[in-house]
Amino acid sequence: MKGKLPMHLSARCSATSKRTRMPCQAPAVTGWTVCRFHGARGGGPKGDRNGAYRHGMRGVDARTEQQVLSQLVRQLRRSAALVPDD
Repeated sequence: MKGKLPMHLSARCSATSKRTRMPCQAPAVTGWTVCRFHGARGGGPKGDRNGAYRHGMRGVDARTEQQVLSQLVRQLRRSAALVPDD
């Protein structure tokens, strides 16, 4: 295709308009399925770099640790149920 710029050949945004039900058709950001207007590369920085960061109690690491502990408690309860009472 002679004369086509890379932007014209790139993937298109997968977002759909609520009003017209038509696709956006803006070029999608590399590595994303949507354009810059519809949320690609959006969001704030992670952890301490985010101004709203307080203590990390509900952060990714804390949630993972809580899930592991919950799973361990479930296993202990199941094994305790198998032990006969004397």
